[in-house]
Amino acid sequence: MPDERGSAARARVLLDRHPVLDGHNDLPWALREHDAYDLARLDIDQDQSQHLHTDLARLRAGGVGGQFWSVYVQTALQGDRAVAATLEQIDCVLRLAARHPEQLELAGTAEEVRAAMARGRIASLMGAEGGHCIASSLATLRSLHALGVRYLTLTHNDNVPWADSATDEPAAHGLTRFGEEVVREMNRLGMLVDLSHVSADTMRHALRTTRAPVLFSHSSSRAVCDHPRNIPDDVLAELPANGGVAMATFVPSFISQPTREWFQRYEAELAARGPAGDPDAQRRFRADYEAAHPRPEVTAATVADHLDHMREVAGIDHLGIGGDYDGVQTTPDDMPDVAGYPRLFAELLDRGWSDDDLAKLAHRNVIRVLDAAERTAAELRAQPPSVATIESLDG
Repeated sequence: MPDERGSAARARVLLDRHPVLDGHNDLPWALREHDAYDLARLDIDQDQSQHLHTDLARLRAGGVGGQFWSVYVQTALQGDRAVAATLEQIDCVLRLAARHPEQLELAGTAEEVRAAMARGRIASLMGAEGGHCIASSLATLRSLHALGVRYLTLTHNDNVPWADSATDEPAAHGLTRFGEEVVREMNRLGMLVDLSHVSADTMRHALRTTRAPVLFSHSSSRAVCDHPRNIPDDVLAELPANGGVAMATFVPSFISQPTREWFQRYEAELAARGPAGDPDAQRRFRADYEAAHPRPEVTAATVADHLDHMREVAGIDHLGIGGDYDGVQTTPDDMPDVAGYPRLFAELLDRGWSDDDLAKLAHRNVIRVLDAAERTAAELRAQPPSVATIESLDG
């Protein structure tokens, strides 16, 4: 039987030396929703466990040395409204870093991430979640990059005019010609192509198009849990040739098949008998349903099952972690917030993962991908910016 106390201590020592660079945290949207970006009222330098999955003390307790902060906006916002809201999200991250300069350090390159970690600060990068935020404008894409955004998730839960989402009806069956142009322009800029949330066909199409390694900022294995948000094995098997990294997420309905089925039954019950249009009443309805029908247990071991399988298919050099904290209501039972990463690392130590394996998982792999994207951009820099539009390519 593994020595759980010994593994926990080893995990903490390891994360002190090799901190986590997590691929996705929705704190900026949570701050928008809770207090309209009033960073003094919801100060992450204080204990925010009543409101958030994330604050500075728990990031430190979790061994987090770097974070891609998601500058997500809902797909209900389109066109100029989506662009404006994305700029507000970026402003939130910039103000957070300015408010906590001894704890958070903005980073836009692999070298800046390494330097921030070496100074004991949490390297803070930004990722834009959902291609609707560029309003089908490559100029907007370039502007987001200039402001520090280092990945774009091509879709969120709904299709965009140029790419299909995993959770919408197929329209483009991958990327349109303009979608290919978006990927090429991201390569030229050095912005990572994030394939979380996109359909399997979009994943495959993007892998055929890109010249730089791709990222899955928060997606797990479809073979372990059959959810469309996860990555099929044939796509995972392409990552060694591409050089990309798949960052396993912790979202219970994405990582546990029994939990996915529980949510499907709950959503059917909500649609049939639940209150409509009243969020508070819906929360009470869910609490009552969950009391009568307890959710299946989801733990660090559930996440580790995905990582074991993803390692078998893609290899240790192509794995990372993207928890999706503050973007979901439910989390693994023993990893309820950003302090929980050591539990996962202790579980993996118990399964025989080496310190070198875990250092790659924690941050080395994703920093390598950042390095590679920068090298590709340098090679492509002589090319002029694309002025392609949907109208010129797809109209």
